[in-house]
Amino acid sequence: MLRLPPGRGWLRAVIPGLSLKAPMEKGSSSTEKFYRIPEGKGPHSVGCTDLMTENAAEGSFLRLYYPSCNATDKEEARWIPDKEYYQGLSDFLNMYRIVGERLFQYYVGSVTCPAKSNAAFKLGEKYPLLIFSHGLGAFRTIYSAICIEMASQGFIVAAVEHRDESASATYYCKKRSISVPEEETTSHMEKEWIYYRKLRTGEEERCLRHKQVQQRAQECIKALNLILKINSGEEVTNVLNSNFDWNSLKDSVDTSRIAVMGHSFGGATVIESLSKEIRFRCGIALDAWMLPVGDDIYQNSVQQPLLFINSEKFQWADNILKMKQLSSNDTNKKMITIKGTVHQSFPDFTFVSGEIIGRFFKLKGEIDPNEAIDISNHASLAFLQKHLSLKKDFDKWDSLVDGIGPNVIPGTNIDLSPAGPE
Repeated sequence: MLRLPPGRGWLRAVIPGLSLKAPMEKGSSSTEKFYRIPEGKGPHSVGCTDLMTENAAEGSFLRLYYPSCNATDKEEARWIPDKEYYQGLSDFLNMYRIVGERLFQYYVGSVTCPAKSNAAFKLGEKYPLLIFSHGLGAFRTIYSAICIEMASQGFIVAAVEHRDESASATYYCKKRSISVPEEETTSHMEKEWIYYRKLRTGEEERCLRHKQVQQRAQECIKALNLILKINSGEEVTNVLNSNFDWNSLKDSVDTSRIAVMGHSFGGATVIESLSKEIRFRCGIALDAWMLPVGDDIYQNSVQQPLLFINSEKFQWADNILKMKQLSSNDTNKKMITIKGTVHQSFPDFTFVSGEIIGRFFKLKGEIDPNEAIDISNHASLAFLQKHLSLKKDFDKWDSLVDGIGPNVIPGTNIDLSPAGPE
């Protein structure tokens, strides 16, 4: 999520960049509507629910976005569901937790995402499956604009929360200590939090990130296996309290149409996942950070089609050259760049920050955030239609995949010509 190339550094004061006009209370004013995560534009209403298996870090944790019945009785899901995520973001941004938590709570504590929590699943057809991997310092909920759009267009989307210590914060549930009196709690479970791990003094980043990306890929594959297990009708225990009917997903997944998608570190995770799991028929890497990708991956390890969608302001020559090394001489591997975008044009933060401060802290680019995410989503849908053989009308955006259209260019804006002698 918040990964920048070496030497640039991350703006530690990013939190004040969240809009002073962001909604303070649900339903407060017209500003709430303006500074809001966009709704899906497809024909389906969207629901979401959380799923966690096993009472250990080795289990799966994901947020599922899905086509839903029109649930007017259901509330929208909270965007950031626990205060510990604020604490983790504070750690990641080198802020005091007490300061960061208060700022996040004040500015975005009431923000919801436009998906109805635990809404009934929409039966009647088989949906393609998309596994989504978040970026460094992110977690499962903050790419909801992308995930909701995909679900509104007829995908089931499983947004994985990674437990490799690259998320700002995540948790697993464990049985409560016997020292806690049962009458003082409503649950036999308690959350064990895992926070972002900073690089240690003298530690080589590439070594750590490569180890993490391998775990991330396994977590994506584990999420895939979990959804397919549910699809086959097997009982799955969700350790989270939820009234969602998981049995309704039986026979709802089109098991021949599965893809993987991710942003930044999640883009590297896409590549690693494709190399390890042939059931992923194609992948989409949003502003991928290539450092974690192992050298072995470049030796024809990724056979599936792959789309790189890059921002204009984040990429640099070495990173692009690695993408090109991976995609050379393969017409099913494409790269486009969206003009006027920054690295933060993909996560939801770009939608809940005001114009001036959002630009200053690089949460917004020069292009309108809604237009940028539409271009990314439309190109993704066109690519998925082609390589998953979908019978949709997403091919109307085929030109975007070739870098043709307003605010999009083929390939990269980065100068890749060899540097001359000093």
